[in-house]
Parts: sequence; C-alpha cells; structure tokens
Amino acid sequence: MIAPLDEDLELILHLGMTGSFRFDLEDPHVRAKLVLDDGRILSFRDMRRFGRMAVVEAGDYEGIPTLKLLGPEPMTDEFDPDEFAAALKRTNAPIKPYLLSQRPVAGVGNIYADEALWLARINPVSRTVGKARAYALHTAINEVLAAAIEREGTTFSDYEMLNGESGGNADFLIAYGRVGTPCPRCRTQLRKITLGGRGTTYCPRCQRR
Repeated sequence: MIAPLDEDLELILHLGMTGSFRFDLEDPHVRAKLVLDDGRILSFRDMRRFGRMAVVEAGDYEGIPTLKLLGPEPMTDEFDPDEFAAALKRTNAPIKPYLLSQRPVAGVGNIYADEALWLARINPVSRTVGKARAYALHTAINEVLAAAIEREGTTFSDYEMLNGESGGNADFLIAYGRVGTPCPRCRTQLRKITLGGRGTTYCPRCQRR
C-alpha cells in the first residue's frame, strides 16, 4: 500500500504475512498507530512482525527492492496481456514461483496463484507457457482477484477487514486447500506438491505442462 503524505513524500506500508489495519484497536500486537485527518486512529497490528513501513520521496523506491521490482497492478491498463506474455517468455522458472515473485504482476499470492493456474489449465511447474496460455492466465488472474475482492478477501486464520470481520472467499476456492477432493472439471483427485517452499494444489490431469 502506498499512501501520499504530501506532494513530496509517500508512506509505504507492507502487511507482511499477518499484518492488518483496524480503527481504534488496543492490542499487544499493535506496532504503529496512524492519526488520520478526521481524527480517527488507524492501528497497524502485526503479530509476526514481518510488516514494514517507510517514508520516501514520492516515486523513489531505490531503497525498497521488493517495490522497485514489483510488476504492474492487476485489473488495470498497466497489466497488459502482451507484456505479461513477454515476461513469462523471458523466464525459465516454474510458473507458480514466478508469479509469487511479484515481478510479472503484483498482488498474486499463494492462494490466488493456485486458483488462477487452475482456471487457466496451467500446471504450476510449467516452465514454458506460450502466448495463448499466457493470455488465458492473464484473464484468470483478473477474474480470480475480482471475485475475491467482491467477497472481501479470503480468511483462514489472520486476515480480517478493518471492521474485524472475516472475508467470505474461502468457501469459493477451487484449488487452494482442496487437496484430495475431485477437480470440478474432470473429477480427478487434486494433488499437492511444494514449489518454492510453498504448498501448491493442482489437478494433474487438466492442468497440463
């Protein structure tokens, strides 16, 4: 998240794995409090301390490598299907870890990578995707994220909204966390592997390499 402070400065906020924002929260895991223009206090809670904050000159991300290398935002004009396909063509890395690197597109975490790859019928270990499947994955990423936003996010343990309520997307997941259940497309049992240190669920039949 990037919040403008004035014309010259920006506040950079990274939630890490367990960070969240709540209004007027008193909790031992609150790491910072932000006073808004209307007087409300926005608390940053981060139980595992992986979150980060930084104030930088507007647009100057040299000191924040992860932000400097961040890909375009999904569901925007900057997330161009041709440029996305070109980015996938330039790498020989397995597609799932490459998505999690945030370089080809920002905001695709472990849950939504599994979901988008299932929707696009791409095996997570694939190293060569091709233009047609890159287009399909581009569409799938936008669809999966739009649906998750509409349902206010996916909650398993830590994620919560500003009002403290859970997101409603978990019940609609098809691949992530569904190992051992039948694929809705072909009824093959979903399988789980580890890629780049992250659990990955996919259909071994209809998600081809």
